[in-house]
Amino acid sequence: MDQVLLNSILTLSGIAILASSILFIAAKKFQVEEDPRIQDIDEVLPGANCGACGFPGCRNFADAVVKRGHVGNAFCPVGGNETMKKVGAIMGETVAEQDPLIAVVRCQGSREKAPKKINYLAARSCALSHMTFSGEKGCPNSCLGLGDCVFVCLFDAIKVNEQTGLPEVDKEKCTACGACVTACPRRIIELRPKKDKMVYIACMNREKGAFAKKNCQVACIGCSKCVKVATELQGEAAGSQVESFLAYLSPAIDAEKFGAKIVTACPTKSVVGIGLENEVAQIREEEKKARLEKAKAMKESDALKGKE
Repeated sequence: MDQVLLNSILTLSGIAILASSILFIAAKKFQVEEDPRIQDIDEVLPGANCGACGFPGCRNFADAVVKRGHVGNAFCPVGGNETMKKVGAIMGETVAEQDPLIAVVRCQGSREKAPKKINYLAARSCALSHMTFSGEKGCPNSCLGLGDCVFVCLFDAIKVNEQTGLPEVDKEKCTACGACVTACPRRIIELRPKKDKMVYIACMNREKGAFAKKNCQVACIGCSKCVKVATELQGEAAGSQVESFLAYLSPAIDAEKFGAKIVTACPTKSVVGIGLENEVAQIREEEKKARLEKAKAMKESDALKGKE
């Protein structure tokens, strides 16, 4: 009995050794040599596998760059310019720097400025809510506030403010991967150049002004005043326009020079100025003084006419 068991063990061991030898020889014979630069590039990438570069993951990005033979227009928004410099060094080329981007939420329809008209009691999903009705606020283009953008962010860079019901982006954490942009069914999140001073329309309303104002106090009514001011100050380089009752301010606008004047031109306050708070407050104070002086002058003029 012991001899039978021993023979069985030896036979199985022999088969295992033979099979492994065949597999080893086959693996060596048919082995595909990988360019070591793929591994080198993969190691310098952040490993987020977010897909923001246009490839399914970091390894795919590295593979595509090496097989193409040059970096070209490939860019990792999460790693930014520093990472791309390392990728360029591995590929033996200089990579042009790109302006960093940041996600901005183009909606100000908070609970205060755009009060609820109905209560939503279905699944907590922006995508589902968008397909079934216009939203609790009545605006068919406003933020639904159910947090699809929060769920897809791998960097904890966006949160829904409990008081306003709107998502807020953490500028320090945002990597501009674009996941929130894709997740938003109403396309209210946009990637724009990350600067200390920015100006943009925080509204996606495409209804006529009267209808829009019924739903939201700060809705864009398509009056084109901001676009006119931007074009007057910066010319055609401003690249701004009004389409379907909605104005759009191009990222090409020099917000540092002209941003405050563009913000104050908007009668509904749908234009947002980041880093321009002091300049905007100063212009509005000056406008207020001018209105008071004008009213005073008219009152004095009427009083003189009354005496006559």
